[in-house]
Amino acid sequence: MEEKSSNSPRIYDVVILGASGFTGKYVIREALRFLNTPNSPLKSLALAGRSSSRLAQALKWAAHPNVPPQIPLLIADTTDANSLTHLAGQAKLILNCIGPFRLYGEPVVAACVESGCDYLDICGEPEFMEKMEALYHEKAMEKGSLVISACGFDSVPAEIGLMFHTRQWAPPSVPNTVEAYLSLESDKKVVGNIGTYESAVLGVANADELMELRRSRPRRARPVIPGPAPKKGPIIEHQKELGMWAVKLPSADSIVVRRTFATLTENPHGLPGINESVEHIEKRKAFWSSVKPAHFGVKFGSKSLLGIFCVIAVGMFIGLFGKFSFGRWLLLEFPSFFSLGGFRKKGPTEDEVSSASFKMWFVGHGFSDGNLASSGDKKPDVEVITRVTGPEIGYLTTPIILLQCALILLKSRDNMPKGGVFTPGIIYGSMDLQERLQENGISFDFVSKNVIST
Repeated sequence: MEEKSSNSPRIYDVVILGASGFTGKYVIREALRFLNTPNSPLKSLALAGRSSSRLAQALKWAAHPNVPPQIPLLIADTTDANSLTHLAGQAKLILNCIGPFRLYGEPVVAACVESGCDYLDICGEPEFMEKMEALYHEKAMEKGSLVISACGFDSVPAEIGLMFHTRQWAPPSVPNTVEAYLSLESDKKVVGNIGTYESAVLGVANADELMELRRSRPRRARPVIPGPAPKKGPIIEHQKELGMWAVKLPSADSIVVRRTFATLTENPHGLPGINESVEHIEKRKAFWSSVKPAHFGVKFGSKSLLGIFCVIAVGMFIGLFGKFSFGRWLLLEFPSFFSLGGFRKKGPTEDEVSSASFKMWFVGHGFSDGNLASSGDKKPDVEVITRVTGPEIGYLTTPIILLQCALILLKSRDNMPKGGVFTPGIIYGSMDLQERLQENGISFDFVSKNVIST
């Protein structure tokens, strides 16, 4: 198929960049479910990558058992700025699936911002996300480009799940701390997304750069959270109520949540849209007035203590070997060995993907009356538990989330800010993302509310 000139109007609603990669082909499959269907805003779709033959193979795989539709296959390379500029000039929205993003993401963001094209990705790398905000936020606002990272398992279940949780605290009750416990389940072996593993390795290598970036930036506003800050707990926790052992997980989720709450503190009614309807203004203000800030953390949970020790061992391997170049080479060259089989270069099989699922439990502790929180000697007297559940996180849940974020953006662009670099929570919180996810296999459930004896 021929590409149109860069001077032509935006002819594609969505372009999936990196469509032939591990995750990209699952994103294609999810996108085909909504292409030209009734009430879907997705009317035109293109796939982009370095190889048209690989794109064609990915499209054939994604369309199976149906005949692949006639979708333009566009050549673009993250090392060729002109190809990215040309691509961004043709699209309303680019879905970027090329990671690790700290290696390949910035040229795509730069091209989108310059052309005024909107951008979503599935990144879970704090350094990349915070760097893009520092470098491109002002220009994105000027150019009318909305840049939103972490529109996948990192970090939408955590963000939307936390908002769902805090809305269960009816006044005058208020949360103080919320811990999310992530449990991965399967009747086969759980095999993770290799991109997640690579990002973790490179994250250790660039930890100093992230700290330097944070020191160089102005302090963001912090929400007022009722009650004392949580004390540092044990490394390994036995969560009796959930029947699992848990260890702190150094994921991007808690960092993204903090950024969302910082933006909300600066904008207590959320972010106004460029041409927002009166109905949505009221909906936005009502929603954000019902969301309550809380200290938030994420832990990995397992029913067996052995599972926790395996997670700790993998973390120690990455933390130790990721600090020097030869160690990183070893980690990236032999992922199956150093992750104890949790990640492998060829990725999981279709059976392993289809049999896997996740549960994310949100356990919140707070006060039955917000006034009690101001008394220094009062301990939390209420516990609320909610849960988010869904299919395999890397290849099923992530494409579901990314596509729903894309569809909402296409349909409700006027209700969103003109442009800027934001977290998914602050943009999609007051939209109907939770309802759409529930319609597509990701559930949000209230579990219990109990009085804690003090």
